[in-house]
This record gives sequence, structure tokens and C-alpha cells, in this order.
Amino acid sequence: MKSKKRLIVGISGASGVQLGYRLLKVLKELKEFEVHLIVSEGAKETMRYELSISYEELIGYADIVHDNNDIAASIASGSYESEGMIIIPASMKTVSALAHGYADSLLQRAADVVIKEKRRLVIVPREMPMSAIHLDNLSYLAKLQDIHIIPPMLTYYNHPESIEDMELHIIGKLLSKFSINIKEYKRWKENNTTN
Repeated sequence: MKSKKRLIVGISGASGVQLGYRLLKVLKELKEFEVHLIVSEGAKETMRYELSISYEELIGYADIVHDNNDIAASIASGSYESEGMIIIPASMKTVSALAHGYADSLLQRAADVVIKEKRRLVIVPREMPMSAIHLDNLSYLAKLQDIHIIPPMLTYYNHPESIEDMELHIIGKLLSKFSINIKEYKRWKENNTTN
């Protein structure tokens, strides 16, 4: 039997936990992936305000759930191979830690490993407006190999009819960095119309 590809998902404490939930639901349908999930304490707190589901339901969409305090977890080692990691949403605290090589949680350490092993890291920052400090940290990370900064910007050319449509478009955009295509992601050329 062919082994599954490992993909790490980190959900940090920024607003936008719904996007992490939406990503997990999409990945659950993709049977070729083994999803490793880390949820920070801040994210658990944010969930109380933003999601109508329980923490148990959220983690039910992952294959393996890691305690954010478990620095000895498998994904904290570079020898444990993965396709990379998606941090969604990424708080500015998490972005700052990554930009400065500070890893005092498993979420930060797993991302640090992805960076040092030159694997793909997709960061979905959620803050508005951003300060010069936030932008400097993101700019630094964007210059590193295989790091993609994908803020959850709204798109209108795909004619969304619901918040779910907008969220799925964002999920499709970031999954495309892993060469994963979902039908809900409508590229520009497929929707470009002129009057």
C-alpha cells in the first residue's frame, strides 16, 4: 500500500480560525494526505468566539493531532519527512517567532524545521492593519526559499456568492502551492469575461 504524503497544519491564535477549519475539511477529502495538526492555546481561545463547533470536532478532521507543548513530537525533527506546512491563520506573534528563529512551542518548532529543511511553508497572516514591524517580519520570511505569504484577501473575479465561496477560493489558492487542485478554486483565465 502506498504511504500517504504528510502535510502539517498549524492553527495559531489570530482571528480567522474558520479558515483553518475550512482547510481541514478540504484536506479530509483528499485521501492521499496524512494531516498532522497543531492548535495553539490562543487558537483554542479564538475558537470560542469564531466557530460554532467544538475543539473535538475540529481535530476530528486531522489524522494526527499534536500537543503544542510537545517539542519532542515527530514533526519537530527534520528527519521526519513531510510535504511542508500551512499556518492558517498565522498570528503576528507566530510570524515574529518564525522571522527570528524563536521556537518555544511545537507549532513554531515544526515551522522552523520546515524552513531549515527547505520544505514548503505557506503562511496565512491575519492582521489588519499591519504595522511596519509586521510587514518587516513578513518581508523577511518572503525572501526565504519556499516560503509563501498568502494573506486571505477577498477575490471578486470568481463571482463569489457566499462567505464559503470566498473561503474556498483562498484555500484553493494556498493548496495550489502544493500542486493540489480543488474544483472550488477558479483561476483568472477560467472566469475572465469582457463586456
